[in-house]
Amino acid sequence: MPTRHRDALGAALTITKHPHGCLMVFPRSAWEQFRDRIASLPMQAQWWKRIFLGNAMDVDMDTSGRVLVSPELRAGAGISKDVVLLGMGAYFELWDAQVYAAQEAEAMKAEMPDVFKDFSF
Repeated sequence: MPTRHRDALGAALTITKHPHGCLMVFPRSAWEQFRDRIASLPMQAQWWKRIFLGNAMDVDMDTSGRVLVSPELRAGAGISKDVVLLGMGAYFELWDAQVYAAQEAEAMKAEMPDVFKDFSF
């Protein structure tokens, strides 16, 4: 984990799958809020509850800032060697570097979503 993110994350983390093919890395307090929101969804969201909650794993960052990501979660996100860590507000996304680069390139070619039409950069 990069040094600049360690204080924000804390040592106790939860990692789970993201529907876009990456992993979500939460500080434990943010995970608990997310978990409660997902758990309260109605039955028609049962599969998504399984994806988020059923794949969640609690992990601890060691004193060197390393986090052990389970083989199941690495395989589920296609993570092989090099990764990209993106801050997303309350959580981080962990991507396989090649997968992220390819998906970002595709997104950059596409039209900007309508929600950005009146957004000022």
